[in-house]
Amino acid sequence: MDVENAENQQTLSVDSNIENAENVENKESAEQASESVKTSDDIEKAGNNEFEYLERNEFTSEIYKIEVKNLGYFGIGEFKKLLKTTLKLDITKIKSPTRKEFAFVCFRNQEDQQRALETLNGYKWKGKVLKAMAAKASADPLHKRRGEELSGETKPKRQRTAKEATCPLAELTYEKQLEQKTEEMSALLKKYTQELRRLNPAAKPHLDKFQFNGVLASPAVDGYRNKNEFSIGKNADGEIIVGFRLGSYSDGSVEVADVQQLPHLPAQAKWAAFSFQQLVRQSKFQPFNPVGNLGHFRQLMVRTSSATGELMLVAGIYSSNLSETEQVELQQELKNFYDQPEQNETHKCSSLYYQDVKHREAGQMINPVTHLAGSTHITDTIQGLQFRISPLAFFQINTAGANVLYQQAIDLAAPTPDTTMLDICCGTGTIALAFAKHCKQVFGVEIVADAIKDAEYNAEANKITNCKFFAGNADDYIKSMVREALYGQEPGKPVDLIAVVDPPRAGLHNRSIAAIRSASAIKRLVYVSCNPNSAKRNFIELSRPESKHWKGEPFYPKSAVAVDMFPHTTHTELVILFEREAKTSTDAVAQAKEETKTADVAAETEEQVAKTEETATTTTTTTT
Repeated sequence: MDVENAENQQTLSVDSNIENAENVENKESAEQASESVKTSDDIEKAGNNEFEYLERNEFTSEIYKIEVKNLGYFGIGEFKKLLKTTLKLDITKIKSPTRKEFAFVCFRNQEDQQRALETLNGYKWKGKVLKAMAAKASADPLHKRRGEELSGETKPKRQRTAKEATCPLAELTYEKQLEQKTEEMSALLKKYTQELRRLNPAAKPHLDKFQFNGVLASPAVDGYRNKNEFSIGKNADGEIIVGFRLGSYSDGSVEVADVQQLPHLPAQAKWAAFSFQQLVRQSKFQPFNPVGNLGHFRQLMVRTSSATGELMLVAGIYSSNLSETEQVELQQELKNFYDQPEQNETHKCSSLYYQDVKHREAGQMINPVTHLAGSTHITDTIQGLQFRISPLAFFQINTAGANVLYQQAIDLAAPTPDTTMLDICCGTGTIALAFAKHCKQVFGVEIVADAIKDAEYNAEANKITNCKFFAGNADDYIKSMVREALYGQEPGKPVDLIAVVDPPRAGLHNRSIAAIRSASAIKRLVYVSCNPNSAKRNFIELSRPESKHWKGEPFYPKSAVAVDMFPHTTHTELVILFEREAKTSTDAVAQAKEETKTADVAAETEEQVAKTEETATTTTTTTT
């Protein structure tokens, strides 16, 4: 999956105790950063500003926060279940330091906070008596650090260049880059296998045979990024820039730097940043400034296609400071600007969107987009297949590299005409459709509904008929997909069920891992990871010994290969093949079908019990 937030956006973490970091990222204040006069008034003002963000309505949960002590070494999932399911508390966030016996719990209003205090203080849980008290809000890290710099407590950090922030390996030859990444990936896999040897002694004979086949080169080394998210702010001289941030908000860095000299960006993306910069500089609407939540132009997402030359722009606008009339005016300004003939001399915007980027409401997953002009999608090609891409759908950042990556996944999985493949986190269906011609059937699941629409369209456009896609949470659909694959199997034929996972950077939720492990019919699993350091947790979970929590025989790593999807950066995509030892005594198909049959019976029993209880309740009420 995409690692752009790590490699060129330098996503800002506003401190673990400030909710919703996205609402205070991009903070620019070049004038403050360049001030040389450090008076006592300046220091006092900086200190007073540390909690100024609380006056805005985005951070109510930081105001209504409690601390819960004497928890013991709890699992965050168990504690969340206690709060939401058992005690029915309406929480917004839990913030828990690792291996500590306390946690912070946030709420949206004082009523919910007070109810939680009354409920949790003195509550007995896991042999402990909990203590709950109101907690103070955390200081704004940017203002806090600037106050420390003004007072002389902390020295300002040297500001990095755009190339240092986004392409730290660009000064090395590409051969040296590959050597460095191979060494780093080898070291990471060694740590993983060593940890697994300690946790599961039965894994030793498998790990002795485990092979890492190095890092494969990307066919495209320069200009390979087909998607970029640019920030809109100011540089050290106070000029409006559309580019990349140079550091993190918590480190006191808010400058935005020009991107024209960066080697990993295509010419179309550089033109898009420069042209949008012209638009912002001449507009009456201002760049967004989260210090006080002022301004409007916040970000620009650019998607390009090397196959068709198409260019999609998604202008991210902070609209809380705009009336409906002003929003319409700004949208028209965007359309008019890219309709000008002089804007299309070098490149042409073929698809234009407006995105409302502001504080998300409870339960909101994405910021909505509005189509303004041009086509609604762009098209790109992987493995000889055409893919329609919507504004918010996931698509591999390096199209040429994706051809190599997917071929490696296919080679490791080794599907046959009798294989059923489950594509978990399928996005627009790129992996599923690449596998389809090698398999009997393919099932894919993805939480982004628009991506599933793209996947279905892509299957039809490529005349692929053996794929079926589901929109929803992978945790809920894995067992359903396995059940459908088993019941569609011809009698007497062995089941060949492969799972392929290509999750977000953080990896799969442990519920998904548990669902995969408990599906005994899945014998092989190919894990594609864009952040192997984060995914190592999943690797261990797949290979742990069977237990009450991790039901089903463990998967053991057989072989791995990395593909350099992100030249000039420190990131690498890793593909690992896991296999499960075959059962020796019982027929795998019969056992798997029996498992699903048992699950169906249990579900029906629960439904019957629920209906009986409902009938009894109704009868009692009527009698009364």
